[in-house]
Amino acid sequence: MTIREQLKDIASQRILVLDGAMGSMLQRHTLTEAEFRGKRFAAHPGTLLGCNDVLCLSKPSLVSDIHEAYLKAGADIIETCSFNATAVSLAGFGIADCAYDISFAAASLARKVADAWSMPEKPRFVAGSMGPTAKCAGIPSDFANPAQRAVSWDELSAAYYDNARGLLDGGADLLLVETVIDSINAKAALYAIGCLRNERRSDIPVIVSASVAHGGRILSGQTLSAFYVAMSHADPIAIGMNCSFGATTMLPYLRQLATVPCMIIAYPNAGMPNQAGDYDETPAIMAQAEAGFMNEGLVNIVGGCCGSTPEHIAAIAEKVLHYRPRALPKPSPVLPLSGLEPGTLPEHVVYDDRVETLVAAGDYDEAVELLRSAAEAGASYIALRLDDDLHDAPRAMQTLVNLALSYPDIARLPFVIGGSRWPVVEAALKCLPGRGLVDASHLADADKALIQRYGEAYLTNL
Repeated sequence: MTIREQLKDIASQRILVLDGAMGSMLQRHTLTEAEFRGKRFAAHPGTLLGCNDVLCLSKPSLVSDIHEAYLKAGADIIETCSFNATAVSLAGFGIADCAYDISFAAASLARKVADAWSMPEKPRFVAGSMGPTAKCAGIPSDFANPAQRAVSWDELSAAYYDNARGLLDGGADLLLVETVIDSINAKAALYAIGCLRNERRSDIPVIVSASVAHGGRILSGQTLSAFYVAMSHADPIAIGMNCSFGATTMLPYLRQLATVPCMIIAYPNAGMPNQAGDYDETPAIMAQAEAGFMNEGLVNIVGGCCGSTPEHIAAIAEKVLHYRPRALPKPSPVLPLSGLEPGTLPEHVVYDDRVETLVAAGDYDEAVELLRSAAEAGASYIALRLDDDLHDAPRAMQTLVNLALSYPDIARLPFVIGGSRWPVVEAALKCLPGRGLVDASHLADADKALIQRYGEAYLTNL
């Protein structure tokens, strides 16, 4: 039985328990700079204080003890200490080249402890934690230049590839793309995982979890239902929410995911941090709030994020014994699309050739204004196509899409991308936050396969 099959089998019988916070537990220890460095980084020129992931190399026994405490509390799944183990995040500490080693060590530590606690009647699983990084590909880094991003898709996908590769090589059972605040970052992570799936010719179960603000949207503005559509191409074993705010506030947003045809995961913070930086929800309060999720039949996996401890997980593990897991709805036969909000498949597509003419003349502002006018007039999609002969057409497409997405009226809609040259189409796909549609009438079969890996749909008769 594969890991995916095992998890689905267990989840059909009972609610699974994820562990709690790693960072909160590490902060209980007053670690010094020297302890973060260990032997390997003793001569490192910069500070490593606060780089929790590096402790997998410098203080592995401490990380293992925390894993063990959560397993003792009743967790079925433990997360690796690798939330920031990507080159993008570790670059701030000057150790970007250590991303694979840290990811491998993080998974190896969790694997060893999970195996020691695993029993036939209660197997334990290791989820490789893949955090959002501190940079967003879908949000302008300079609002005076809305086409500019702090990080590119290519940088993110390369960083996530090494992160995921290390986690899998170290023994992770599944990968957890978590605390998503920008769906483009998450899509880049899923793209990297898809590359590994193809290379290894094996299934890699994935869980995707968003961090939402009050109002039920992630930081980049996407609704939860649109977020699921954008992630659905990766066939996630579960999707849901973490971090965000306390369990008592998460309930109405979980209801928005009720019709999603995969498992739902919820692991909120133990409340919001107070002025002292502490989290106020006690184990009893948090467990009772999560019992509300279970009582409405909304969840398949529960646990804790920031501020939660083994005591919180023990209280939650006791609660799950009294509730049935959520039954999975049947998938919809309708092909869904999304921007920042859900969309539908258009019956036919019309391109405005004036947009292409304006871009060729370098007048991006007027080109975007045409798109915005169409959106305000009630358009159900944004259709873009650029002439292959246009100078540096891929860069022009990237600039056009990023500028267009800076307007909420445009960004809420799904995009339809046309063209006969793959690099131009691909440039657009690396910028789309939702699930768009590609007019693949003039593309090769190999390109059509890549469209799906980017998370988009395609048709050949538009």
